[in-house]
Amino acid sequence: MKTKRLDAIDALRGVAMLWMTFFHLVFDLQTLGLWQQDFYRDPFWTTQRTLIVSLFLACAGMGQAVALVQQQSWARFWRRWLQIAGCAALVSVGSWWMFPRSWIYFGVLHGLLLLLPLARWAGGWSTPRLVVLGGLAIASKWIAEYALSSWAGVDFVAIFNAPGLNIFGWITRKPVTEDYVPVFPWLGVVLWGVVAYRVLPWANCGWAPQGLARLGRWSLSYYMLHQPVLLGLLTAWVWLRQQGA
Repeated sequence: MKTKRLDAIDALRGVAMLWMTFFHLVFDLQTLGLWQQDFYRDPFWTTQRTLIVSLFLACAGMGQAVALVQQQSWARFWRRWLQIAGCAALVSVGSWWMFPRSWIYFGVLHGLLLLLPLARWAGGWSTPRLVVLGGLAIASKWIAEYALSSWAGVDFVAIFNAPGLNIFGWITRKPVTEDYVPVFPWLGVVLWGVVAYRVLPWANCGWAPQGLARLGRWSLSYYMLHQPVLLGLLTAWVWLRQQGA
């Protein structure tokens, strides 16, 4: 069955994409030595990163809620999943080329490979149940961190901090990687996105700014292309400045 897109959700996704573009523009300026910022410790940037990812994943949850209401087939779901998987692999390769010591092995797209099937599976549950489970998923990150820091032995903590298991997010220190979106707490955000579609009256309406809605419909393509374009333009600008110096 062909699903109908909802402009309001696409527009919200478009807002997240523009915000992400600004964030990455400044990050690229910092990478090229043009504007020094601390993206790893400065709350101004770390908070923005959290909000951008939260908005993206909430939209992903709303999208799965729409797919369930419109009876999207599993075949279509898995076709889209394979597209995301291919893009996630490209992100890993590209980040390894640029940042070999902090390459992305479990970023936003990698996280979606686990989060989307879980959201699809849980999407038929009642709203109160999803609210509770989403809250538990979010809280589990800090509960696990406290338990590992307080009660677990050194070897046990090292196992959960290692790349093999840190994809779950139950860690005591953030891994050295340029993007990190583990299952917990982000599963909670996706589940709350499903809830948001059900309870917010604007989420299932057909009106929204069309420019943002059109942008939101091409989120995966935009996500994959915006950084190469930004870096290419900035690198060309730096080169032209050097030639004129």
